[in-house]
Formats: sequence, structure tokens, C-alpha cells
Amino acid sequence: MFYWLLKYVVLGPLLRTIFRPDVRGLDNVPESGPVILACNHLSFSDSIFTPLMVRRRVTFVAKAEYFTGKGIKGRLMRQFFLATGTIPVDRSGGKAAQAALDTLLRVLGEGGVAGIYPEGTRSPDGRLYRGKTGVARLALESGARVVPVALLNTDEIQPTGTLIPKIKRVRMRFGAPLDFSRYDSARGDRFVERAITDEIMYELMVLSGRPYVDVYASKLKTTVEPPGPMRLPSPLDAGAPADR
Repeated sequence: MFYWLLKYVVLGPLLRTIFRPDVRGLDNVPESGPVILACNHLSFSDSIFTPLMVRRRVTFVAKAEYFTGKGIKGRLMRQFFLATGTIPVDRSGGKAAQAALDTLLRVLGEGGVAGIYPEGTRSPDGRLYRGKTGVARLALESGARVVPVALLNTDEIQPTGTLIPKIKRVRMRFGAPLDFSRYDSARGDRFVERAITDEIMYELMVLSGRPYVDVYASKLKTTVEPPGPMRLPSPLDAGAPADR
């Protein structure tokens, strides 16, 4: 009930009025059945705008620290994440990634909508980075279709490190659902998982118009010079490698 009030009566209408969202392709999200929303990740606000724009309830996972803050701000943040369906995951241990995937797999098993950021972290500079194969494992194990979601300018609305967002029209694009049922017999094959992930990242690159870099964003902290942009091979390219 609190979720319904927040999304449709309180926060949803307020954000639509302030940020005047330009959302295209929303009808690409199936009205029923398990669905994975695979989003590029530019800003903290991505996890706010995406669930509020989609008609169905969207479940993301977030680090547990978001649920343990102190004071009024901490309580408000905790209530917001709980109301929007976000589930806390302890990221301190080595099994954190698997715990997140198990949580989302449970959501998909119940016919719900799971949101995931294949890059695994926010882009440090606005470019699109190599996707991790967890999204492919989710798709293969659940049989869910994958809808690529491109957030076009949330890094301008709320740059990393800023608390108060700028008042600017938010722009989002939802791509056509991707069906990977043709790979059902290849579950657990890391080359297939890489091929699926690259196909999803290619669609995000096309939708977002952002340059692609074939490096994990999380590894940039150890990189002396930022890597240059690359073109991600299209799934239609003849001879495109399954892994690099």
C-alpha cells in the first residue's frame, strides 16, 4: 500500500512535474511475466527514475549501507528504498555478487521485474563500460526477456558526489525485449554468457549514444591512463568473437 501511494500519489506525480520525463519505448516492457531491465548506470538517481517510470513494480538490489543511515535523512532513504522495492544486499563479503543475483532470480521466479546494472557500478566518466555476465546468467536461469534501458542524462541531473539534483528534463529510452531462449541448452557456458552480455551492451550503446569502452569500470581505479572508446561488435557482425 505504501509503495502504491509513493509511486502513484506522492513521489511519482511530483517527479513527473519537476523533471518532465521524456520516456520513449515504455511499451516495450511486457505487461506480465518475468522481465529483466538492463540499465546503463550514470547516477544515483537512476534507481529512482527507472522504478517510477515503469508501470510494474521494479526490484533493484542496493548496498546495505543505504538502509542503515542515521537521522532523518537515513530514515527517509530507507523508507524510499523499501517502498520502491529495493532490496538490501551485504557487499562486504566475497559472495555479495551471488547474493544479489540470487535475490533477483527469486523476483524473476515469481514473475516480477528485476532491474540490474550490467556494468556493476556507476560510470566514472559517462561512457559505457564492459558488462559483467551476471545479467546473462539471470536471463538464462530465469528464461526472462531482457529490456535494455538507456538513461541519457542522469549524470547531468545528479553528478556523482552531489546530493541535490539539478532541475532538468530526464530522458530515458526503453529498447525492444531481447529473447535468449535459443541459448537454453548452453547454461553455464561462459562464452555464451559473454556473447549475451555483449549483445545487451551493444543495444545499450545504440540506445544511449554513449561511447563504449571494453574495460570493466571497476578496474579504472588502477588504470594510469583512461582507455579510449571502442566500437562494440554488433551481434550481426560475421565472425564477431564470443569473448575477448
